[in-house]
Amino acid sequence: MIGWLQGHLRLAYPPDPTRKTSRTIILAVQGVGYEVIVPAKTCASFPAVGSPLELYVHLQVREDNLTLYGFPQMAERELFRQLLQVSGVGAHSAMALLDTLGLPDLVRAIVTNNHRLLTLAPGIGTKTAERLALELKTKLANQRFLDRASAPTLPPQMMEEIELTLIALGYSPQEIQQALAGVSLPPGQDVEVWLKALISWLAQ
Repeated sequence: MIGWLQGHLRLAYPPDPTRKTSRTIILAVQGVGYEVIVPAKTCASFPAVGSPLELYVHLQVREDNLTLYGFPQMAERELFRQLLQVSGVGAHSAMALLDTLGLPDLVRAIVTNNHRLLTLAPGIGTKTAERLALELKTKLANQRFLDRASAPTLPPQMMEEIELTLIALGYSPQEIQQALAGVSLPPGQDVEVWLKALISWLAQ
């Protein structure tokens, strides 16, 4: 399973008028070009062609097609996967929700039963909005996606080392995400600095 790609932005296809909330790019990784569908707003913020780019990806497998969906944050990808579990919400609808509302506002809309806000996304009607809130409200609240949405964006290798170290020390994934959301450090700090700050926060 492909979960993360690091490479260079090779090409961003022109917007597809039939899919206004998503764009397709080609990410060049060690001589291989991966076509990845990303939220349109995310694509608009990407660096210039040829620049380094890394994405957390979800691989959708069908009999006649393999499709990659990419997100700059792991929390976005995880929420995308949660959305796909709701009846009536496919990949295009999930991308539309993330592109229209963004991660923090989308989570808040689901957790607070804000159906009106959810229906702002193309293809999301009132019944689908109600199902989203009914099926995901408790799950998202328990997983503390609101905290995770505000957590710092760290390089994947660095995040993995931090998480594995803290889990080995006995902390749960939920506690780790809370700590990441609660700790603020200047950019460029190494793993040891982050671990010291996070352990101090968790010990409080």
